[in-house]
Amino acid sequence: MKSFVIEKDGSTKICELPKPKYNPNQALVKTIACGMCGTDVKLLHKTFKGFPESAYPVILGHEGVGEIVEVGSNVTSFKIGDKVLLPFIDPEPELYPGMNSAWGALSEYAVVCDPKAPWKDGNVPDCAFAQTVLPADIDPVDASMIITFREVLSNIRYFGIQPGDSVVVYGCGPVGLTFIKFLNLCGVEEITAIDRHDIKLANAKRNGAKHVINSKEEDVTDIVRNLYPSGVNFVLDAIGHPFVVNAAMPLIADRGAVLCYGVPEKEEITINFSKASYNWKVIYQQMPCKKDEGLATEQVIDWIRSRKLVLKDFISDYFPFSESVEAFQMLLDRKIQKKGIIVF
Repeated sequence: MKSFVIEKDGSTKICELPKPKYNPNQALVKTIACGMCGTDVKLLHKTFKGFPESAYPVILGHEGVGEIVEVGSNVTSFKIGDKVLLPFIDPEPELYPGMNSAWGALSEYAVVCDPKAPWKDGNVPDCAFAQTVLPADIDPVDASMIITFREVLSNIRYFGIQPGDSVVVYGCGPVGLTFIKFLNLCGVEEITAIDRHDIKLANAKRNGAKHVINSKEEDVTDIVRNLYPSGVNFVLDAIGHPFVVNAAMPLIADRGAVLCYGVPEKEEITINFSKASYNWKVIYQQMPCKKDEGLATEQVIDWIRSRKLVLKDFISDYFPFSESVEAFQMLLDRKIQKKGIIVF
């Protein structure tokens, strides 16, 4: 099979690799599509937590959708022909010597796990709870976006954001835009979007932001404090940059919180809290629990079916897998405005 690989020197290429093996509790998936995201950028920069220089080369991709083509003898949750979310490839030294998996969904084949199969000592792989069957009425290519949707909704629930809260969202890329839309769908009205690009701020306004601020041209602290003299309940980092935590300090109310979903390239930051209230907290949720993601699926599908959520509103580009090297260069060059999807 063909797979997208980041080499040890940081270069990228499509490699010919063996198909992944699957055990009796798993099923083999033929990939249909895979989304591109900021995590991929961090992996391309070799700055993603848990992937040191020694981990490379790696097989990229974690927002995959595919079709079941073979099933293990213990599998009951999937059948051949089912479309499924989140297939992965595990690192297998025998099949892929000297190579690791950055989830590996940018491959022609991958694997899903059946949560109802008889796993040893009941130790079901966490990913199994999010490797769910896609309803037949949902386009499987655009469904790559559902993986981001589920993560965002599970994060809103984890962070404890309620309808009466005020939220500032830093960053209006695919993730930030999804947070704004989902906060709005969850009943949050006081949403302020911050970005450096007017086109992204216009998208944020269309998707539920009450206020928008261009941080390149306007003083964020002055504007937010004029809108909310006591500060806001939450400042959400959808960028993954250390500056956001410090920029949030003068914005949060007493007992407010900075919510970090974006994955920073540095694993340590210095916080200057001289302009913050006496009581505040920072909450990191960079790798959502897959069981929580799975539980978010039904609500996301309901919003799609009711047209409250339109998948294509969040997607700007489609690329054939054969052009994935060029596609990721466009992502690195910031030429993809929303979500880019690789189609097999």
